[in-house]
Amino acid sequence: MVGKMDLDYSYLLLKYSLIRAMLVLIYNLTSEKTMIYKNDLINIKVEKSEIPWLIIFTNENIKEFSQCDNKTKTEIFRCLDIIEKHMLEYYTPEKINIASFGNYVPHVHFHIMARFKEDSYFPEPMWGKKQREANLSLPSFDEFTKRLLNKLNS
Repeated sequence: MVGKMDLDYSYLLLKYSLIRAMLVLIYNLTSEKTMIYKNDLINIKVEKSEIPWLIIFTNENIKEFSQCDNKTKTEIFRCLDIIEKHMLEYYTPEKINIASFGNYVPHVHFHIMARFKEDSYFPEPMWGKKQREANLSLPSFDEFTKRLLNKLNS
C-alpha cells in the first residue's frame, strides 16, 4: 500500500525533475552559444569570449558525470582530448583550462579554454577578477573550428 509520504516524495521528485528540465531548456534557449558539433551522445558549443572557449554537453539531461553511461563518458573524454590537443597545436596558449561546475546549469558539461598571458583575466579564471585589457592577436577561430571538425569526425 502506498502511503502519503511515498506520494509526497514522488511528487517532489517529479516537481524537481520538471524544474531542472525547465532550467536547462531556458539556458539553452537564451544562451548565445553556437553549436559546432553534435552526435548521438554529446554536442559542442562555442562560448563567446576573447579566448578560444568550447563547451562539451551531454545530449541527455544528466546532472552528474558519474550518472553517465560508459559510452557517454568515453565520448566526452575522446572529444575533450581532441579539443585540448588541437587548441595547443593551433593556438600555442600558455595553458589549457578545463572546468566542470554545473551549479547554475545542472547538466553535465565541460569547458575547454585556451589561456594566454595577454588575456584579460590570466592567471585568474575567466570567471575571476579582470587583470587588464586583453592584448591578443589570435589566428582565425573559423579555421580552428574547421580543422577541429575534421579531427572529431575522423
